[in-house]
Amino acid sequence: MAGIVLVGAQWGDEGKGKATDLIGEKVHYVARFNGGNNAGHTVVVGDESYALHLLPSGIINENVTPVIGNGVVVDVEVLFQEIEGLEARGIDCSKLRVSDSAHIIAPYHRVIDKVTERYAGKRKIGTTGRGIGPAYADKINRVGIRIHDLYTPEILRDKVEASLHQKNQMLVKLYNQRAIDVDETVTKLLDLGEKLRPYVANTGLLLNQALDRGENVLFEGGQATMLDVDHGTYPYVTSSNPTAGGACTGSGVGPTKIDRVIGVSKAYITRVGEGPFPTELLNDDGDWLREQGHEYGVTTGRPRRCGWFDSVVNRYAAQVNGLTDIVLTKLDVLTGLESIPICVAYDVENADGTHTRYDEMPTDQDAFAKAKPIYEEMPGWSEDISQVHNFEDLPVNTQNYVKRLEELSNCRISAIGTGPQRDHIISVHSLLPEE
Repeated sequence: MAGIVLVGAQWGDEGKGKATDLIGEKVHYVARFNGGNNAGHTVVVGDESYALHLLPSGIINENVTPVIGNGVVVDVEVLFQEIEGLEARGIDCSKLRVSDSAHIIAPYHRVIDKVTERYAGKRKIGTTGRGIGPAYADKINRVGIRIHDLYTPEILRDKVEASLHQKNQMLVKLYNQRAIDVDETVTKLLDLGEKLRPYVANTGLLLNQALDRGENVLFEGGQATMLDVDHGTYPYVTSSNPTAGGACTGSGVGPTKIDRVIGVSKAYITRVGEGPFPTELLNDDGDWLREQGHEYGVTTGRPRRCGWFDSVVNRYAAQVNGLTDIVLTKLDVLTGLESIPICVAYDVENADGTHTRYDEMPTDQDAFAKAKPIYEEMPGWSEDISQVHNFEDLPVNTQNYVKRLEELSNCRISAIGTGPQRDHIISVHSLLPEE
């Protein structure tokens, strides 16, 4: 038996889809435990590239049962767009199971998300406008709609009415928008519920039974550590817990059944949306990284902000998640650089003009927002590494760069991505406990 948690160790887009697909060859279940269709994973199989949003990345593997856990907020319309798109390409989605306790993203959540962000001005978060934040807000405010509510019309109507009572007043009086019709919303949700019915299950029970049978379960987080609502760069965060603790609350599986926690990090770093980013490169180097790494959002197409590797962030991710392993991705993107900077600490100027060095993540968000990176330089390499499958066969400078990142991160690097293809990977240590 192995319960394995896979999380992003930076601000997202680290390549979790590829890592999940890699480990998925050896697991029986892959379960998403947080977020919604604001997450984007790309899995490349041969010449085929699959962009996934709500569906767990393991769905590409026919031997895996993909699960959407209770911690995910589900836009049913988007889910079926994704299912139909994959089935048209020959991918069987019939094994998918969706938690009956997961909350849904109703049409009005998308409306609220877009309207409030539009009027937020300088306080905007950089939301994708998919309704994720408002759906989680309703969940916490106890007016959310769970999937099992879709099968009890009277309960569904009461919940929609309760949720829209305040929202319609805000839309009409504050934002000068049209009120959302209760009957129309209920009818639409009931229809979607019937379409979803074959996939609905008690997934917490399903996953626990699988672990009790000795099967391997991979828990896949959407977004990443630095976007965690509790541990990220608040308020520029997502509305859920993409850290390892969220795997338990978002799936219904207890922490004693977790054996490994794997963090995924790029060999550099990116961020989408608003918020502080100490190593961001607003120059030709940033543009070069973006083009070399094809750093554009899977979900939105937005160009990603790019910067050098931040070891302070990675050490923090190792601490918060209790990482046992790191999967380092996109190492090949750095090929061709003569010298590669690594952020090892921060310099923060205080109000009195003095400076403080931070070797660990500041808990004061104002200090983090002012942080300037302190770099050390590593020599680069020019050799093509995409076809290398053993660590010892990498160029010496490449090996030294990886070893330094491992040392600075306080966690071993167990796998290295050397290119976009499925087989562009170097396995250094097994990611499964029993191997």
